[in-house]
Amino acid sequence: MDTLTHETVRRAVTFESLPTAVAEIASEISEIKRMLLKVADSQPVVVDKWFDLQDLCNYLPDKPSKPTVYGWVRDGLIPVNKGSKRLRFLKSQVDLWLKTGKRKTLAELSVEADQYIKSKKAV
Repeated sequence: MDTLTHETVRRAVTFESLPTAVAEIASEISEIKRMLLKVADSQPVVVDKWFDLQDLCNYLPDKPSKPTVYGWVRDGLIPVNKGSKRLRFLKSQVDLWLKTGKRKTLAELSVEADQYIKSKKAV
């Protein structure tokens, strides 16, 4: 059905034609569900990956040195997991850290400052 037909069906639904309209909607929902399941099945399952220090240095866009990463860990700037005296980094956490690490624009900082001031006035 195209959009025009949907509009016609929407306007033409009466109490007597309601069961037919509901059946058509149920059929369309089933088709949408089938298509979504097909797309979901075709998507690869993403398995999170653990990095050691060298893997992390190679993965990060700036290719930092090991001492730089040690400094980030010491200062609590990067998400890290420690186990048996080794540093481990979860790729999903590193990706999130990279995405949230962008610098804010002056407009974003201004909005944040305004919100902060308003919240302090309300208290």
